[in-house]
Amino acid sequence: MAQLDTALIKRATELRSQLQQASYEYYVLDAPTLPDSVYDRLYRELQDLETQHPELLTPDSPTQRVGAQPARQFTSVRHNIPLYSLENAFDLGEYHQWEARWQRLAEIDDAPAVTELKIDGNALALTYENGVLVRGATRGDGISGEEITQNVKTIRSIPLRLQLDSPPPVVEVRGEAFIPNDVFEQINAERDAVGDALFANPRNAAAGTLRQLDSKVVAARRLDFFAYTLIVPGQEEMRGDSQWAALEQLQHLGFKVNPNRALCGTSDAVAGFYNRWETERETLPYLTDGVVVKLNDFSLQQRLGFTQKFPRWAIALKYPAEEVPTTLTGLTPQVGRTGAVTPVAELTPVQLAGTTVSRATLHNADRLAELDIHIGDTVIVRKAGEIIPEVVRVLTELRPADAQPGRLPDRCPECNEPLVKPEGEAVTRCINISCPAILRGALSHWASRDAMDIQGLGEKWVQQWVEQGMVQSVADLYSLTVEQLLPLERMGEQLAQKLVAAIQASKAKPWDRVLYGLGIRHVGSVNAKLLTAPFYTVERLMAADVDAIAAVYGIGPEIAQSVHDWFSVGANQTLVDRLKAAGLQLAGPPPAPADRPLPLAGKTFVLTGTLPHLTRPEAKAKIEAAGGKVTSSVSKKTSYVVVGAEAGSKLEKAEKLGLTLLSEAELLVLLDTLTAASAPE
Repeated sequence: MAQLDTALIKRATELRSQLQQASYEYYVLDAPTLPDSVYDRLYRELQDLETQHPELLTPDSPTQRVGAQPARQFTSVRHNIPLYSLENAFDLGEYHQWEARWQRLAEIDDAPAVTELKIDGNALALTYENGVLVRGATRGDGISGEEITQNVKTIRSIPLRLQLDSPPPVVEVRGEAFIPNDVFEQINAERDAVGDALFANPRNAAAGTLRQLDSKVVAARRLDFFAYTLIVPGQEEMRGDSQWAALEQLQHLGFKVNPNRALCGTSDAVAGFYNRWETERETLPYLTDGVVVKLNDFSLQQRLGFTQKFPRWAIALKYPAEEVPTTLTGLTPQVGRTGAVTPVAELTPVQLAGTTVSRATLHNADRLAELDIHIGDTVIVRKAGEIIPEVVRVLTELRPADAQPGRLPDRCPECNEPLVKPEGEAVTRCINISCPAILRGALSHWASRDAMDIQGLGEKWVQQWVEQGMVQSVADLYSLTVEQLLPLERMGEQLAQKLVAAIQASKAKPWDRVLYGLGIRHVGSVNAKLLTAPFYTVERLMAADVDAIAAVYGIGPEIAQSVHDWFSVGANQTLVDRLKAAGLQLAGPPPAPADRPLPLAGKTFVLTGTLPHLTRPEAKAKIEAAGGKVTSSVSKKTSYVVVGAEAGSKLEKAEKLGLTLLSEAELLVLLDTLTAASAPE
């Protein structure tokens, strides 16, 4: 029996290795050597072995790419290392301005840069432990994302195991998931054949696919993946000393890396790469909206560091948006959830950037006047940021003789109350808080994913409930009953029960989600998190003056004034009281009380070298916020030494004393772990 078990283990290992190599050759190298019939036979043999002997099953087995059961939900996970977004340049002039900034900071005239085509997809963060894929997550807000590991495993150009005999304990890989153009066209053709709504573009299709709870659906849509970032905490030398070397290492590890890249020694070479692909990108099998430029040398990247939002050593050099002519057939004023009235151009349908466009934004009354737009005009339309169609200019020479000027109305199209345009503002507003449009917008925002995430509460139900007077504020949602919903058109008992249950379940959402859901001007999901840390109850935030709110890091005077003004309105105070009475979370965990020791109390840290993401003051602030102390000299009493690039004598002394050394990533993990352990139960 022992010999048989050994033979089974050996055979399963051989099959996994053969199938993984075949997948790598097919999906990454695009050079298959194993016939499909042979692959299928080997796959079935491995599947049978694992079924008969479950102890042979491993997480990196090719049979585990598609999960047996759909996921119930996605969970939020914190990235070990933040995923920064990139600053944009919309032409070579803006690129040269960025170039001049980093050259001035670095005090050098030029440096080699890597140019890579910017894939129009969705960023993913992959974590490998001991060479095996253990987590795949969306970018989210860059600090936290959604764990979608089972869906990531269906992407066959992502290896389940790294091609490395002795892998490091942890490897982080970043890259872009996307749907190739031919696959996108096939998906839409299949959806059209069964009457399903078509996807607007490959990027939206990829985003929607990655959030599917059933990995079988994800697998059927055949996403692809290009890797572009390699991080090896504690073993940075493994990735090499440059971006170009890291891309080559990613290929050695089994990843597909975009072949359309170049190592450019001069600014002119970058411009040449950009200009070449502006026209040739039309021949690519995937969408690209620009070129990512990264300074090649990692030590130079570390010297330049980061702003609050972007790395100083990388930029996205975007291509001009496609522009097409069409005819303006009408003008529709739309009222948003804040009362802002936006003129929307009704257009003769036209193809633009892969989608059919029949409406486009005109922004505000000032923009209408600037364009001098008339009904019947021939207008030029483009997609702002490749997403939102907008009118950019009018061909006045083609204007019909009977064309009428386009103007916003004097009264709200929804409630017929007078519209106002505050002095100094470009936006025209309806200020009637009972306006149905404002109420519909507030309800939809409240139910949105980043707010209360009320599953099933879409615009059609919001529309009906507002029209029939069933709901006059977000607080009214929490008194709705199944019996009230049943008489509605297309409402069955099971659906009514699900909606009521989803609304009631949203009561458990944390205080920062509630604050974001209230729809206060300038308070997005990130600002809501910043505000609810110091103001951990609604009462504290309501009682705070403008200066106290503005003192929160990341919150400026304009946001502070907006928050203060909102909570000063009697109707809003009543709404807060009603939400509190309904059982919503209007308080979060308080800071550790004075008698509870902070997690790093009594620990002494020394920082040496340049950290990859945190500045020295930022790292110090994080340590001190957790109760630790940062000193400048290494001694036997030092608890931890945080080591960055180009560490000098402090590192040597720490090694001689046998002190605990931490990388930036290990420091962040330590902070998270100890903070969670010390939190009050």
